[in-house]
Amino acid sequence: MRRFVITAALLVAAFSIAAPAAAITNGRPDGNRHPNVGGLVSPTQYSDGTWIYCSGTLISSTAFLTAAHCGEDGERVAVTFDSAYEAGDKLYYGTFYADPLYNQSQSDPHDIAVVVFDAAVKGITPARLPEADSLANLSKDQRFKSVGYGAYEVTNEPGGHRYLYNDVRMRATGTLNATNPAWLRISMNPATGNGGTCYGDSGGPNFLGATDIIAAITITGDAVCRATNVVYRLDTESARAFLGQYVTLP
Repeated sequence: MRRFVITAALLVAAFSIAAPAAAITNGRPDGNRHPNVGGLVSPTQYSDGTWIYCSGTLISSTAFLTAAHCGEDGERVAVTFDSAYEAGDKLYYGTFYADPLYNQSQSDPHDIAVVVFDAAVKGITPARLPEADSLANLSKDQRFKSVGYGAYEVTNEPGGHRYLYNDVRMRATGTLNATNPAWLRISMNPATGNGGTCYGDSGGPNFLGATDIIAAITITGDAVCRATNVVYRLDTESARAFLGQYVTLP
């Protein structure tokens, strides 16, 4: 299995948005617990093969939910659902469609996209979406399960922070910090027993408790992936307006 390291300096060149969320930290391998969670696979061949650059979730047999900052509208992309991806594993191809209102606004960035597959994905049960405005009054002890393929560890070395990847689907649990009109802010502080996301987990799901309902998708967080996972709510009017073009909403 491939294992590689990216330094903080290289991350600046590799990602076009500020402090994007990456991989699961303080978590564990997911195995087959969330087979509907997949990763966007880079088309570029490196010395150690291809690699996963964003995460996402199957929400219908033909639609894969991810973040708008993970691609360009109309581009062709490849998705894996293998829990431990290696070059040569089965890929599903489709077209990337971002919310046309995507922007850098903190009030509502519309940072949401879908991949529409060329053919229906068989043998994988899609995850569920939340009902309208169902996340507005969550309790402060609400837990979320974050899933994705991002960096599994961040080390602090003489040359700066280093982000370790192995293209394995991981999961971690975090606790709600705050609810905002477009966002949920989830603690991923390991000192309090929480885990969360890092570079490469962008677009991945944050499941509501132990359910298969995706409350929000991972968008951003702190640069060293130890404090707060900032995720985009899927129960809002704007998120549902976009998603309703591709799937039947609850």
